[in-house]
Amino acid sequence: MAKNKNISALQISPSPKGTEATLNKILSFKDKLKGTDLVVMPEAILGGYPKGEGFGTQLGFRLESGRITYKKYFDTAVDLAGPEINALCNMSSSINTSIVIGVIERAGSTLYCTALFIDPSKGLTHKHRKLMPTGSERLIWGQGDGSTLPVVDTNAGKASAVICWENYMPLLRMAMYAKGTEIWCAPTVDARPAWQSTMQHIALEGRCFVVSACQYQASPAEQGLNIKNWAENDVLINGGSVIIGPLGDILAGPLFGEEGLISADINMDDITKSRYDMDVIGHYARPDVFELRVNETPRQSVTTFIEEDD
Repeated sequence: MAKNKNISALQISPSPKGTEATLNKILSFKDKLKGTDLVVMPEAILGGYPKGEGFGTQLGFRLESGRITYKKYFDTAVDLAGPEINALCNMSSSINTSIVIGVIERAGSTLYCTALFIDPSKGLTHKHRKLMPTGSERLIWGQGDGSTLPVVDTNAGKASAVICWENYMPLLRMAMYAKGTEIWCAPTVDARPAWQSTMQHIALEGRCFVVSACQYQASPAEQGLNIKNWAENDVLINGGSVIIGPLGDILAGPLFGEEGLISADINMDDITKSRYDMDVIGHYARPDVFELRVNETPRQSVTTFIEEDD
């Protein structure tokens, strides 16, 4: 496999017109993505990230208005066998580009914040469900489990996906490093300046390439939203998508204040060179002192079986 690759982050916002309009916005970048081996898209870009929404919840009770809001949000989520994912698979195939994208996944009556892996030849191959929704995200999203922690072969190399504040979970990072991740994909909505330091730290710690794709969302006034305690003309999510090399050097971005596509040409040999003096799951580890155990068993509420007669 060729060592020279091109990787990209697509920074856009969900359309206020709904999931289909957001999908069309993604598909409009098809020509610009030609020649990219891997593109990463933000957290919850299909289905949306309802920043500032309280869903009518107060401690001890829920308002009917919140249930109505949740139903509308539920309807914007995507089914993994649905037309949106099929359209992304077709785009991936037509331009020979691997895709990692953040979606709100509808599974039964539960929503998950999920990252999908789409292969040009095989279509949708893997998913990662966010292990721990942050703060009030827990009102609307279920928790993932250890069965969706893949490191996936892509056109650019072995890629993992860790969503937003999951990147602050040290044990999760170690589990992904141990699986051999070469390209750390970080779909997010965290636009704080401190996020850039987090991404550089992970690149240095894991000695891997990092691609962080953040949403850009204009001000509530521009989107026709009314969010309590938020100035109507202040940008809601300001972006910050960035691509970083395995020694912490910034290769592209960060992109703030607008939608857009950033790309970087990389050489996979840089990973081996960077690990000369630090390999956190190899020569820089101390398995005689520290051990991490990861439970990758799918967790299900109900298991059915038929007991055989003796």
